[in-house]
Amino acid sequence: MPMPSFLSRISHKHGLSGLKSPSAKPNTIPVMIDSKRLEAIVREAGRIAADQWPGAGHTVKTWEKEPGHPVCSADLEVDAFLKRELGALLPSAGWLSEETADDPKRLGNDLIWLVDPIDGTRDYLRGRSGWSVSVALISSGRPLIGMLSAPSRQEEWLAVAGKGAWRNGDRLVASKRTSFSGARVPIDALPHEDSDLTLVDKPNSIALRIAMVGADEADLVATLRWGFEWDIGAATLIAREAGAQVSDAFGNPLNYNKRDPRAFGLLVSSPQIHPTAVERLADRAERLAK
Repeated sequence: MPMPSFLSRISHKHGLSGLKSPSAKPNTIPVMIDSKRLEAIVREAGRIAADQWPGAGHTVKTWEKEPGHPVCSADLEVDAFLKRELGALLPSAGWLSEETADDPKRLGNDLIWLVDPIDGTRDYLRGRSGWSVSVALISSGRPLIGMLSAPSRQEEWLAVAGKGAWRNGDRLVASKRTSFSGARVPIDALPHEDSDLTLVDKPNSIALRIAMVGADEADLVATLRWGFEWDIGAATLIAREAGAQVSDAFGNPLNYNKRDPRAFGLLVSSPQIHPTAVERLADRAERLAK
């Protein structure tokens, strides 16, 4: 995952030196970040997960946090590793992760690490390749750096706000589809009202599905349920920096490091079909969000 040289410095409050986040102000205090170390941390997190992945013949301990929500020992091991190493890399940043009890102190931080240790746990446990480790650095409510490690697919994804997105070092250009009908959607089955769309392969990881739009392997990803920030923080930056349009199910911007770290629905698509997608989903979103 080659890290561009502009990852070498970040601003304590507002992002990367020479790479201002949307709310950047002058006279912020620069803090050093070791980009090679960040790359190594995320790659090692992927290796820890891969070393227990049933798809490679390993056995992993699993249980349900609640009915229908599986978790495994690899989730917790990756989470603990990332919390320790990312915390040491950038001690000023807060922490929000699927597998760590939420600490409201994060709300006082302009910077937080936003982590899903294994996104796509069902595919992971079934020995399928549709899972990833998701890490984002959030600055003032917006993703600043987004990284996915998907070792079972030999993929490493990176995006930096205002600089672009890459997979395995190759710059990404998102879908530019102009016609909504026929749009490629990674989904198990299409609802009757969406039968004019085209089904493509669906990894269980929502982060990888979002990234598919950024890689021009899908034209549209939409969800109509309450979801969590850690599922989408890194991948939405990847898609957006590649040129996709990103919003919640109603077409509104996504915000991060909120007191309630949820949003209703997600819509990621080529910019040209985004308004049509919002209109197509509007009635369903209104009904299901209640």
